[in-house]
Amino acid sequence: MPFDSTKFPLVWISYDEGPDHDHDQDFEAFEANLKRGTPFVILTDSAPNEEHEHSQEEKKRTSLWMKKHKAELRSLVLAMIVIEPSAIKRLAFKPFGVAFAKFWGYPLKLVSSHEEASQIAAEMISERSGSAAA
Repeated sequence: MPFDSTKFPLVWISYDEGPDHDHDQDFEAFEANLKRGTPFVILTDSAPNEEHEHSQEEKKRTSLWMKKHKAELRSLVLAMIVIEPSAIKRLAFKPFGVAFAKFWGYPLKLVSSHEEASQIAAEMISERSGSAAA
């Protein structure tokens, strides 16, 4: 899932990856964003689908990485916002959000448009900035 942090604190990711995709780069990019020490929101308009399967080794590696960075993930990642225009697909994806939040430590939000995603992300960042300043 390649990361695009050029608009930080909005970090875009994509699940459209080739077969020779380097997951090491993904972990390095994620860690680089965490090392900034500034809260951010992850956004995507390419949510994983049923064909997006990970090997047992990849699942284990991801779990170990997540546990190592658990405190940072909970404090710095405000949410992952998935843009899905289809109301039916958003509804079908909703139950996954509960398990996702328990595993990663931050909520999964489902929205219908880029505009809605940008608005929610901006509000979340603003609220966190305001509470940090208080």
